[in-house]
Amino acid sequence: MNNKNILVTGGLGILGAALVKKLSKKKLYNIFILDRSKNINKIKVLGLNKFKKIKIIKGNFNDYKTVFKVIKNKNIGVIFHLGAITQVIDAYKSPMETFNSNIIGTINILESIRNLKRNINFIFSSSDKAYGSLLDEAYKENHQLKGNYPYDVSKSASDLIVQSYVKTYNVKAGIIRSGNIYGPGDLNMDRLVPHVIISSILKKRSILRSNGKLIRDYIYVEDVANAYFLLMKKMIKSKEKLRIYNVGSKENLTVINFVKLITKMINGKHIVPIIKNNSKIEIYRQKLNYIKIKKDLNWSPKSKLKDSLNSTINWYKNNLYFFNGKLD
Repeated sequence: MNNKNILVTGGLGILGAALVKKLSKKKLYNIFILDRSKNINKIKVLGLNKFKKIKIIKGNFNDYKTVFKVIKNKNIGVIFHLGAITQVIDAYKSPMETFNSNIIGTINILESIRNLKRNINFIFSSSDKAYGSLLDEAYKENHQLKGNYPYDVSKSASDLIVQSYVKTYNVKAGIIRSGNIYGPGDLNMDRLVPHVIISSILKKRSILRSNGKLIRDYIYVEDVANAYFLLMKKMIKSKEKLRIYNVGSKENLTVINFVKLITKMINGKHIVPIIKNNSKIEIYRQKLNYIKIKKDLNWSPKSKLKDSLNSTINWYKNNLYFFNGKLD
């Protein structure tokens, strides 16, 4: 087991790419990304091809043998499990695929660690949606996990399963439950920020599946990547077996107000979106209390909303070629 050898699932996603870059810039780590496609265009647009210490292994964490082999053969000491089906609407349409990926996929990694009998630092990407409906002012880490809808349940269940492996099999784990991540490198056009930014650049109306009144923590990807990095460093030095942290934001906004801000920044005026209002499977209001991580890891969100949105918008403008035809 070597803490300089790091495995990342979901390494070509928005959070994974930001975290991998952060780790690569330290020049201390050997990073292995487990990805199904090994998509060269994705790797280039994310800028990951510039880092020599990143190795992309073609494979799927839904396959236990693949996961076991990679962890064993690459002498992995740290695992960031960020890979998942992340879209609420995708989970609604394909619950079986979602549960298989988000729950069984997580178990595959935990089982590999258990069977290898190695002291591996496992860091799991949970979600504020794992908590279910918000009854108080903000979620705290001891809030009961009680998701209702397929995506939410997949995160509640996998979060609890990680905790079970810690308590039952002495696995060492960290869990981060974050709000809605935005920033450069989000290639999923079904997600709010890429869709609204690219629609606005092309002077098209964006489409909202909700009524626009849902309230969320919006958090810049660099802040979230920093939280994962700080957690890893703490876990390597500490003997504590389980650490759970909320990673929240100062920006708790309605969807419509967030969209207004983006469209005004791009076009100088608000372009009214098309509101479908056909999403009945989402929590109305979410807000995370992040006092614990601030106290334990000295983490807090550093980014200013307009500055980070400006960086995000500029990234999409510079990489618009990648998204050509995806709004048609």
